[in-house]
Amino acid sequence: MRTTLFFTLAGALLLSSCANETTPEQAAGEALPNVIMLVGDDQGYPYFGFMGADYVHTPNMDTLAASGMLFTDGYVSDNHCRPSLQTLLNGMLPIDYYRAAGAQRDFIIAAQSIPEDSIAGFTREFDLRAEHMANFATLPTLLKEKGYVSFQGGKWWEYTFENGGFTHGMTKGWMESDQKTKNWFLEHMGGDGMDLARVTNQPAYDFLEETKGQPFFMWFAPSLPHYPFDAPQQYYDLYKDEDMTESAKQYYANCTWFDDAWGQLVAHLKEKGLYENTLIVYVNDNGWEQDPDQEFWDDPMRSHNGGDKGKGSIYDMSFRSPIIFSYPGKIAPNTTTTALIHSADLPATILDYAGVEVPSNFFGKSYRSILEGNEKSLRSSVYGNVITTRSDDPKNVMGDHVNGYWIRQGQWFLRWHETKGELELFDLDVDLRNNNDVSADHPEVVERLWAELKSYKAEKGEDWRLEMYGH
Repeated sequence: MRTTLFFTLAGALLLSSCANETTPEQAAGEALPNVIMLVGDDQGYPYFGFMGADYVHTPNMDTLAASGMLFTDGYVSDNHCRPSLQTLLNGMLPIDYYRAAGAQRDFIIAAQSIPEDSIAGFTREFDLRAEHMANFATLPTLLKEKGYVSFQGGKWWEYTFENGGFTHGMTKGWMESDQKTKNWFLEHMGGDGMDLARVTNQPAYDFLEETKGQPFFMWFAPSLPHYPFDAPQQYYDLYKDEDMTESAKQYYANCTWFDDAWGQLVAHLKEKGLYENTLIVYVNDNGWEQDPDQEFWDDPMRSHNGGDKGKGSIYDMSFRSPIIFSYPGKIAPNTTTTALIHSADLPATILDYAGVEVPSNFFGKSYRSILEGNEKSLRSSVYGNVITTRSDDPKNVMGDHVNGYWIRQGQWFLRWHETKGELELFDLDVDLRNNNDVSADHPEVVERLWAELKSYKAEKGEDWRLEMYGH
């Protein structure tokens, strides 16, 4: 296996310096919390029992939601998995990370004199994109300052687990020869890490045994309910006789598979006496559309990509995710809030609980004050941009390169597909599925929200490198 390349770009790419802080609990002699980042893969926000979908069996996730604070209106940073997951590791918006990573890419390509239009240039591009994360202050790296050990399991695009600062993990990277095999995409998504939950949780259990007595951070991100929809029969049987479409049955079976894998980990944590001092944070990577009456089974593009308004689109369902914080004795149970929260706020909040200063380049804010009942809201709006959306070409499974923007504020969701010239407003109080554009009825709302997006666009600018890093 090739050794990951480390380097520094003066003035732009140094890791943020982060002085440790001591929390009141630690000053009183309390142990550092263990932390689990639980990440769903293509899990639509409506499709949980705790979100009101009594037709989907998610008993373990329902228990998790009841054990702490549920944010029903959480939003993630992108409509595809990789950039969304990167935000959870580095606290940055994708556009900021891509720009910094693009500067690194230029530096290496120039140093190695690799023609960009060559096969070597193409494969090296994948390698470079995966190597970038090692040059940023990731969550595991920052927690290591406090003595944390860390484990990566599941979806992981960033080459090896070490490349993200983890001390342990399942994804070992790839070799040049892997680029030429039919399974190369699976290798890039996570390799052996993709076996988590779908095959076994044992690597996570082994990590806990090997590192017992030390505070830990666990990245538990099974590729579920992500395609392929091949849940074991026991999960499919829960739905086979229900009045719903075949694609719904297959998708919900995978949702229950994820739920059961999580339940097994919780049981193990409790058996080992680790659960009570563990902060658990749940989020999904991107949205999905699959209502019980929608049949996508005969349409692979919709079946594999979550309808027309799920993954890869610029609609509310593509970015919205329930977010859960559970920490026994620290976060009150059975608490639900509609306060807006961004996925970038998760790593910032975790660092706060661990007594680590949040780096200055983080977009995210710590939500500890809300979790402990001292504030009601920290964000009046959430927003972002996308650079790939669903393609009209069935052969283009990764989507088209576009300029797209979105914002959620109060009851309103505005989508701006700049490339296609589409500007639509939806009232989420009455139209969760974004079926009725009401922009003509509320021009003042459109102008206000559009002005915010245009200001955001002007602040971030546009960069040709984004096309390279958009998938």
